[in-house]
Amino acid sequence: MNTHLDTPRDLLERVGQPLGETEWYEITQHQVDQFADATRDHQWIHVNPAQAAAGPFGGPVAHGFLTLSLVPLILGEVVAIDQVRTRVNYGLNKVRFTAPVPVGAEIRGVVSLLGATEKSGGVEAVFSITVELKGSERPAMIAESVILYL
Repeated sequence: MNTHLDTPRDLLERVGQPLGETEWYEITQHQVDQFADATRDHQWIHVNPAQAAAGPFGGPVAHGFLTLSLVPLILGEVVAIDQVRTRVNYGLNKVRFTAPVPVGAEIRGVVSLLGATEKSGGVEAVFSITVELKGSERPAMIAESVILYL
């Protein structure tokens, strides 16, 4: 755990600060295939390695939304808050898929706190999440995630 806080209100003092990063995770074809099954998005650039090898990315790539779906994992690994009843995914402000994630690539999430405001019964926090690709200067995704801590 990179940032460990007692209460959601402790986020108010961390605005503008980096909070940490995850371990590196490999994106596997099995994950991509499972995501394709769950979302019914079986586009060949994701699920057909032979065809994708001749495609624009030289092999299969993860769905952008697969990368985005890892936001809860990233936040859960980077930020722990002891005295919280629940956290609610309140939405997204911005999402950009800035580079493809090839199957077999390793990624990690880097988290900063952009904002935090008190709300009735809790704290609304806005996190910047950058998904880095190992060996690449260009990130795979940049997103702003809004979480309500109650």
